Amino acid sequence: MKTRAVRLYGKKDLRLEEFDLPPIGEDAILAKVVSDSLCMSSYKASIQGTEHKRIPDDVAVNPVIIGHEFAGELIEVGSKWKGQFKPGDKFAIQPALNFEGGPVGLLSAPGYSYPYLGGDATFVIIPNEVMELGCLLVYDGPGYYPASMAEPLSCVIGAMHANYHTRPGSYVHEMEIVDGGKMAILAGVGPMGLAAINYVIHREERKPSLLVVTDINQERLDRAAGLFSPEYALGRGIELHYFNTSAFEDPAGSLKELTGGKGYNDVFVFAPVSQVVEQADSILAFDGCLNFFAGPSDPRFSARLNFYNVHYAFTHIVGTSGGNTDDIRESLEMMAAGLDPSGLITHIGGLNAVPDATLNLPDIPGGKKLIYTHIDMPLTAIADFRKLGQKHSLFRELADICDRHDGLWSLEAEELLMKYCQPVTG
Repeated sequence: MKTRAVRLYGKKDLRLEEFDLPPIGEDAILAKVVSDSLCMSSYKASIQGTEHKRIPDDVAVNPVIIGHEFAGELIEVGSKWKGQFKPGDKFAIQPALNFEGGPVGLLSAPGYSYPYLGGDATFVIIPNEVMELGCLLVYDGPGYYPASMAEPLSCVIGAMHANYHTRPGSYVHEMEIVDGGKMAILAGVGPMGLAAINYVIHREERKPSLLVVTDINQERLDRAAGLFSPEYALGRGIELHYFNTSAFEDPAGSLKELTGGKGYNDVFVFAPVSQVVEQADSILAFDGCLNFFAGPSDPRFSARLNFYNVHYAFTHIVGTSGGNTDDIRESLEMMAAGLDPSGLITHIGGLNAVPDATLNLPDIPGGKKLIYTHIDMPLTAIADFRKLGQKHSLFRELADICDRHDGLWSLEAEELLMKYCQPVTG
C-alpha cells in the first residue's frame, strides 16, 4: 500500500512524499486518514526538530509523519483486533499514549514519533500499542471533521477536570472547576479558547455561573461573541462577558469588579505571555486555581506569582498539556451527540498545503486549519471562498453552502469537498 504523507526530517524540514507502507501484520491496523487539524504543537515540533522531546533523534534517516488531530476510516484489521474493530469503522486517536516502549519512551506519540502513523497522510499503519492502550477510538457521529476536533476539545476537557480546590483543614484536593463558581479564560478567543467556551457552555454538569473571556483583539472577541453569544450562554445558565483588556487602565481591577471584588475560582491562561499569567494570578479568589494551559516554546519562560496569596489565600497553579483517553472519549461522545465544533475552523486545505502552513502557523490569522488529506488545495480562508468562487466553481459552491450555515464549515461542505478529485489551484 502506498501512502502520501508529510514527514519531518529535522528542524524546519518538512517534506511531502509518497512511499510504501510495510505489511501490517496480525497485531496492527491499516487506516485511511480523511481529515487532520493543524496544531501549534506540530509547529513547535517542526521548528525544534530533535530538540523536541517527542521527536526521535534519528529523524534525519527515519523521518516521522506529523499531525495528531486526525480522523478517518479503518481499512484492514489484523487478526488480533478483529473482535474489537472492523473495516469501515470511523476512528480518532488519543495521541498521548504514555507508553514506555515507544520510539522515544513515555513521550512517544502519533504525529511526532512514528514513521507510519500521523495525521498528515493518506494511509497509515496503527501499531499494536495504540490498541493495547485503548487509544484507538471508534467515532459513531456524522462526518469526519468533528472527530478531528475531538483531540483539541479533549485538551480543554482535561484542563477543566485537572483544576482542583481545597477546604480549610483538609488535605484532600477536590478535582474539577467550582460548580456555580466564577471562571475567567484569558487570551481566550483563539482556537483552543473557542473550544473551551464551547465546552463550558454545553456541559450538562459543573458549569460556572459567571464566565469572562478576555483578549486584546476586538475583532476576535466579536467573532467569539457571534459564535457563542451571551444570550445563548444565559439560556444555558451562564452569565457570559467578553472583555477587551486593552480598553481598561486597570484590567485586573475591572475584571474583579465583575465578581463583586471576590475574584475568580478558576482562571485559565491561553497564551504564554508573562503579563497574562500575572494578570490571572492577580484575579484569583480565595482557593482560586490558575491553569496555565498555553505551552510556551521558550524553556526559560517564567512569570511572577504572588506567594503571599499562595500562603494566606490558598491560591494555587496547575498546568495541563493534552487530555487523557477518558477526555477524548467524552469529546467524541459530545460530537456524536451533536456538538458542532465548526466555529473553531477558519481555513481549509489539502495535504500539499501542510508543510508551509505548519511552519508558518503562528503567522496565519484565524482559528483551526483543517486539512483533507486526499485533496490538493491551497490553505484557504473560508471567508475568501466567495471571492475565489468568481473563478472557480468549487469555491462558489462551498461559499453557497457556508452561507447557508452562517459562514461556518459544515458536514454539507465536507461532503462536497471530499467528492472533488481534481487538484484545486485557487
